[in-house]
Amino acid sequence: MITTLPQVLLALVPVALAVPAPHPVAQPVPHPMITPAASLTDRTPSRLIEQRGVVSSAVSSIKGLESYLTSVIGTYPSYIASGVPNFFQDFPTGSAVQSSLGISDSDLAATPTQVLNIPGYANWTDQGWNLRVHGNVFKQPNISESKLNDLANVFLVGTSIEDLPAPQQSQARNLTAEIFVIQQAHVNVSFSLEPAPSQGGDGESGGGSAVTPAGGAQNITLVGQTTVEGDYDQFIQIANVSGPGGYLAPGNDTTDIQRLNVYTDGTLTGNATSYLVPESGLTIISDIDDILRVTKIYEPKEGLLNSFARPFTPWMNMPDIYANWSRSIPNFHFHYLTTTPEQVTRNYMQFIYDTYPGGSFDTRPLNFSDVSATLSIRKYLLKKVFETYPNRKFVLIADTSNSDVMKDYPEMVTDFPGQVQCIFLRNTSATDSGDKFPYQTSGFKNLNQSQYMFFLVPDDLTNLDIVNGQCYNSTIPQNLTFSEQGLPFGLSKSGATKTKTIGRSLVWIAMIAAFMVAL
Repeated sequence: MITTLPQVLLALVPVALAVPAPHPVAQPVPHPMITPAASLTDRTPSRLIEQRGVVSSAVSSIKGLESYLTSVIGTYPSYIASGVPNFFQDFPTGSAVQSSLGISDSDLAATPTQVLNIPGYANWTDQGWNLRVHGNVFKQPNISESKLNDLANVFLVGTSIEDLPAPQQSQARNLTAEIFVIQQAHVNVSFSLEPAPSQGGDGESGGGSAVTPAGGAQNITLVGQTTVEGDYDQFIQIANVSGPGGYLAPGNDTTDIQRLNVYTDGTLTGNATSYLVPESGLTIISDIDDILRVTKIYEPKEGLLNSFARPFTPWMNMPDIYANWSRSIPNFHFHYLTTTPEQVTRNYMQFIYDTYPGGSFDTRPLNFSDVSATLSIRKYLLKKVFETYPNRKFVLIADTSNSDVMKDYPEMVTDFPGQVQCIFLRNTSATDSGDKFPYQTSGFKNLNQSQYMFFLVPDDLTNLDIVNGQCYNSTIPQNLTFSEQGLPFGLSKSGATKTKTIGRSLVWIAMIAAFMVAL
């Protein structure tokens, strides 16, 4: 079963090791994409729970919904409640990978150190620019192709790697290799900064509404070392002036977003582009799965193939919408936030680099691994960005298949008064016949309709003046009940409706049962 995937993965490793080892698979060097910061951040999930109570309230509401659905339609898959596919939960890490693969300490010591450097952002303070750098330091064991095939097959429900086209086989192996890495704790990390000539594949010469600064070249060093999970996440103060006549424009004296390339010293793998974002302006915080790319996390078999094997595919003409915003909205800061775990986000960053305007990035760090922690991480990262830019306004965009989005986005309106400009949510239940599961709209009850819109296709977002707060296209039906919505076959909490649909409910129960057996 998918719910025990991490244990299955590790259990299969000895079997994979019994296979003779052909030549290893070469790993591609990723594009540049993020930067560093300035004091170690404690990201322990228990701390978040104690301080914010996010997890307990979210889990409580989900359990209530699960109880109701169970009473109506029978079994209710927990991965739908969390909005997070089970195949992205509890990946093996560190010593568990090393021991399961049978890697000796001496072999590990001889393996090159690599860095996942995530595209960052900087804010302006009284002391100057503070640049956030975050990422992970790891070593990637030399795993043979046949062993990677065996490990990849665990993820490929209903098929095997041998049955996939050659390009999909390669992607499945590469992604599996990214999962089976050994994180490096207590490592010192330093970076070299240089002005970035471009970033992003949206067709603009600049990319992502940013400019190349006249200067900014310098070296910075992480304060302290990486965490036990190999993570780092800090804000580091950087110098404004460097070189003859070259400088970074002060954030309180410019409206331009400035780009810096951030190169991790000692490796070719830790390159990223970071963005120096001025005090005021407009920032979009965008989810990725099922809003920018076709994922279908609500259909596990499709979700697995779309994430592990198939090329990332844009959702309809969404790249055109983002490219138009990048060209038409001055100094529009793009920030991409996904709760996908760090190990598998290289493909996400490459996809954004190739398809959408360049921007900063947030992913789920390693110590946010279980469902409860995953439910808290989006709000945690949202608050980090909002608190970093108290004078900027934000456009939030995602889809209805994530329960944390449906709770967190409207809460940001009340938690940060005046900062949320627009909320856009793709209604996946209405646009994708494969999404048979409900979503919660009660959080929007007290919001002004002009501030949010549930939409069906990307073109619904055209001709909106989001700079001036026009977020609602009145021609797009909303049909909100401000409760659980999207139940299959018209199911609802009313007894009358339940009676009318009991026959259809039995059909739905049979469908779910067949689906779960297939898993």
